[in-house]
Amino acid sequence: MSYRSFSLIPELSHNIFSDRFNQIDKMFSTITGEKPISDIPSYDLIQKNDNFYQLTISIPGYKEEELEISVHKNQLSIVGKKNTDNLNESKEQIKFLHQGLKKNNFSINFNLNYRIKVKEAELSRGLLNIQFEYHIPEEEKPKKIIIKDTNKKQKIIENNQ
Repeated sequence: MSYRSFSLIPELSHNIFSDRFNQIDKMFSTITGEKPISDIPSYDLIQKNDNFYQLTISIPGYKEEELEISVHKNQLSIVGKKNTDNLNESKEQIKFLHQGLKKNNFSINFNLNYRIKVKEAELSRGLLNIQFEYHIPEEEKPKKIIIKDTNKKQKIIENNQ
């Protein structure tokens, strides 16, 4: 199970060395018994405005009933489990010349700030979009303090006399 905090740092697997990185990642994962990072679906985190964010996860081939999204103790968990009954039936009917699309089960977890609330989730064209609202109470928002210039007040008073 992988845990991630929202970050603006791009994933290492999307660069010129991505194939080498994936091979090394799988090798270390085999040795340590951990799940390879490359088996986790790609995702984008978008800031729409000051209070609203969107997490988009690429999960082609998944249906709504194969996904589970939950939030527990500020932890967002997204689990995808492919229905193996449908896969076995389709493999008997289809002869693959090359099969490169991953149909692995996955689990992604994100640690959420206590101010982040999940608003809705939508699955469309292989992309899972989850909308968030970042709510900051008024008493915690930064406040601008106006600095008074005592010299200007004196000039204004002198002009009125």
